[in-house]
Amino acid sequence: MVNVARELSYADAVAEGLACAMREDGRVWLLGEDIADGGAYGATQGLRDEFGPSRVRNTPISEAAIAGFTVGAAMTGTRPVAEIMHMDFIACAMDQIVNQMAKLRYMVAGQTSVPATVRCGVGAWLNAAAQHSQSLEAWFTHIPGLKVASAGEAADIKGVLLSAIRDEDPVIVLEPLALYPVKGEVPPEPFERPVGSSLRKREGDDLTLITWGGCVPQVLQAADALAADGIGADVIDLLWLYPFDREALLSSLERTHRAVVVHQAHGRGGFGAEIAAFLSEHAFDFLDAPVRRVAGLDVPVPFAPVLENYVLPNAERIVNVAREMVGGDHVESEPQWQT
Repeated sequence: MVNVARELSYADAVAEGLACAMREDGRVWLLGEDIADGGAYGATQGLRDEFGPSRVRNTPISEAAIAGFTVGAAMTGTRPVAEIMHMDFIACAMDQIVNQMAKLRYMVAGQTSVPATVRCGVGAWLNAAAQHSQSLEAWFTHIPGLKVASAGEAADIKGVLLSAIRDEDPVIVLEPLALYPVKGEVPPEPFERPVGSSLRKREGDDLTLITWGGCVPQVLQAADALAADGIGADVIDLLWLYPFDREALLSSLERTHRAVVVHQAHGRGGFGAEIAAFLSEHAFDFLDAPVRRVAGLDVPVPFAPVLENYVLPNAERIVNVAREMVGGDHVESEPQWQT
């Protein structure tokens, strides 16, 4: 019988991916704040009932402790999966992740690995204000020894998680909090979105839209609006930010000759700058225009919904920049990042 995809919420797809990993490997276990009770957003719902309290463990409210436990457990033969409820809180665990988890395999010349996965709820569109809405992926793509992944749809997060948990190196997985209730088709069987892979979510020849994580829905909405205007956008969902799929980007740019990078994090120093630099260095001969970025404005994410919506990327901003790049009309200029 062929397994047919069912509709699951993003949060349920996370839980299903974790369950698949735990069933296939008894070394996999989970830790985090309140995860035994399903977690703050329901992404670990039902896992303690199936796997018991020894493999689904609540921790103290200390991100430093969670990350420290994770490093030690991974070094001693298990495959821990830690949850950081909001990525903002990972600032409390930077020493454990950046100076220990990322570097231990190198420091001991490969005598041990750190097969740890750190799941982070990330991003805004929750009206959760400045300390619970940040997208900090650029911090971790900067650190040798860490792999970084994200996903903007339910099926993709299941596949990304399975690849991350099976990997021998530490992986930071970004789970956009605003997408947890959003449903999508998810195959029931285990499958991977392999390390370094991407997905082409739309095909077009006029420009390339490059994105990941929480901005995937906005980019797809923009691509559909552009298609109605006769502008074909090639949409690349990176999935893995390090290592990222260089060949997919170069192949797309060779056809479209224009690129817009869209991400929720602040424009200044965001990971989109790395993608723009890569394309400028390796795809310069393909480019008919400078690489453009549509990103969060350089201000703390506001609490008020109208202000939060203003500072974050949206489909209208993406469409305006795309139309401008291909020579069409646009409604208004892109808001400035600087304040």
